[in-house]
Amino acid sequence: MRRLLLLSSSVCHGTEGFMGWCSDIVSEYLGKEVTRVLFIPYALFDYDEYTSAPRNKLKQLGYEVDGIHELENPVQAVERAQAIYIGGGNTFRLLKSLYDHGLVDVIRKRVLEEGVPYIGSSAGTNVATVSICTTNDMPIVYPPTFDALGLVPFNINPHYIDPEPNSTHKGETREKRINEYHMYADRPPVLGLREGSCLYVHGNKAVLKGSSGAKLFKPKAEPVEFASSADLSFLLE
Repeated sequence: MRRLLLLSSSVCHGTEGFMGWCSDIVSEYLGKEVTRVLFIPYALFDYDEYTSAPRNKLKQLGYEVDGIHELENPVQAVERAQAIYIGGGNTFRLLKSLYDHGLVDVIRKRVLEEGVPYIGSSAGTNVATVSICTTNDMPIVYPPTFDALGLVPFNINPHYIDPEPNSTHKGETREKRINEYHMYADRPPVLGLREGSCLYVHGNKAVLKGSSGAKLFKPKAEPVEFASSADLSFLLE
C-alpha cells in the first residue's frame, strides 16, 4: 500500500526554519515504525550541506537520516531504506541523477509494491508524479526522459502562485503555463500546490493538508479550488 507525503516546499513564509510548517505532519506520517530516513539530495550541488538541514530537523523529531551519497551503493541504499525522502532544488538535475544512478525503477518498486514511505518536497514532489513537464525549474541538464517515478497518475506544480489581479507584470502566469500544458488533451491533471500545503496519499486515499489549499487543472475545464482536508482520492483513479 503506497504511502506518500508530497510537500509543496520544505520552508514556508511565516513559519520558522526547515520543515517548520509541517513538522507535525511529518511526525504523524512517519510514525514510530520508522527510525531511519534515506535522504536523496541530488537536486542540489552540495550534497553534504543540503543533507544537514533534514538531518538536524528529523533528528529533533526522533529520526536518524542517511544521505544516499554517504553510502557505498545507492541502489542498495534504496533497497534497504525504511523511508525515502527526496528534497527540492532543480528538478531536471534531480531526475537525471535518479536515472544516472539506476534508482527510478527501484524507488518505484519499493514505494508501490513494498509500501515504503516516500516524502517529496518541491522537486522531490515533482519527480513523484507522471512527468516533470510542469516543474517551474530551468533545464540546466538533460535527463534521458521527462517521465518521472509515476507514484501518482497526475502531475503537481509545487510553489503554485495565483495570478495577481493588480500586477503590472506582463509575462505568463503560472495558471497560463499550466493551461498551455493542457493544450494537449491527453495530458494528466495538474495539482497547483501552494506553499504551506501538501498531499497525503495512503493507498487509494489522498487528502490535502496544510493551510493554503490547492488548485486543480484539467484539460478543457475551469480550475477548481480545494481547501485543506479536501478528499482528492479521485485523482488516484
